[in-house]
Amino acid sequence: MQFEPQDLNDLQLAKSLLENPGLAARLTGMLGTPLERGLAMLPKGWGSQVNALAQTALLKASDAALRSLRDQPGSKAHKRWHTMGVAASGAAGGFFGLAGLAVELPITTTVMLRSIADIARSEGESLAQADTRHACIEVFALGGPTPEDDALESGYFAVRAALATSISEATRHIATRQLSSEGAPVLVRLISTVASRFGVQVTEKAAAQTVPALGAAGGAAINTLFINHFQDMAQGHFIVRRLERRYGKEEVRHVYSQLPAS
Repeated sequence: MQFEPQDLNDLQLAKSLLENPGLAARLTGMLGTPLERGLAMLPKGWGSQVNALAQTALLKASDAALRSLRDQPGSKAHKRWHTMGVAASGAAGGFFGLAGLAVELPITTTVMLRSIADIARSEGESLAQADTRHACIEVFALGGPTPEDDALESGYFAVRAALATSISEATRHIATRQLSSEGAPVLVRLISTVASRFGVQVTEKAAAQTVPALGAAGGAAINTLFINHFQDMAQGHFIVRRLERRYGKEEVRHVYSQLPAS
């Protein structure tokens, strides 16, 4: 099926968003100093704590964020309001640095997930569908390669393929068991898998927050970059999903691979 010119432009936009330099590059540009300095200042044992922190944040967010949005596919997304909310939580957390991250991150993640769902809805997704809700959670795994990744495993479609089994399993269980405790462990497994990748960005955010004297203004700026990154990932992701519903997954992936990176 031949791509319409506007759909081809949309797919090019999606690729440019999904293949962007990533959160670390944005934070480095804002700080004016290599992020590695901040990473070196993180406490010993931080790596063993960050996945648990990311998983807790995602679990709390998944339980609260999507319930407050109406199921209105095609409605306009309101990125600015969510960005302001995350900036405010970052400003509050900026006073406490790393010590406040455990309190601030679940709030920030909940607002970001709500923004991601808002973007999904604007691209024609129904929030009543379990597959859509899981695709929203999937966004937190995008744009952040883990240390175990190689170049072939960290691309957009590779990440989706890696999560496909967990997502289909969670969707199937919730479809048959609704929100009963029987389906909960399946959702936890999905969130655990996503959290291992989300933790990369959480570590980068934490490293930026170690820069001395950033304070509240710095915390707000870091959180603004944090949510902008995931809003971009969400926009690209749900454009691709919209086009897949029209042209099929294989055709969209083929055309995506032929487009230039920008």
